[in-house]
Amino acid sequence: VQLQASGGGLVQAGGSLRLSCAASGRTLSSYAMGWFRQAPGKEREFVAAISGSGGSTVYADSVKGRFTISRDNDKNTVYLQMNSLKPGDTAVYYCGADHKYYSSSYAYNGMDYWGNGTQVTVSS
Repeated sequence: VQLQASGGGLVQAGGSLRLSCAASGRTLSSYAMGWFRQAPGKEREFVAAISGSGGSTVYADSVKGRFTISRDNDKNTVYLQMNSLKPGDTAVYYCGADHKYYSSSYAYNGMDYWGNGTQVTVSS
């Protein structure tokens, strides 16, 4: 499966952005989908994931209540709505696909397939 992320940009603290991840090559509903991010000098970290049907979601504690992951399997696209953005959210955001959905955020060390990254910069 090929993944293409988009929607990043520069936003002020407190603002919002919506990231998109378009998939091709396989039916998206076959995969759990997720978002990770990597800030300069830091390791890539889990942000959010959603099950193949979209019925289950899981979030990192740092974004819970501010970010929402969703998917439209008819459009083969996954979204990450980011509200109340903070400077600490500044990172390159990556979407990924996995053959398995995990209900615990601590289970996500990576994804089976990765897309490109999209830069999100939050100014103070």
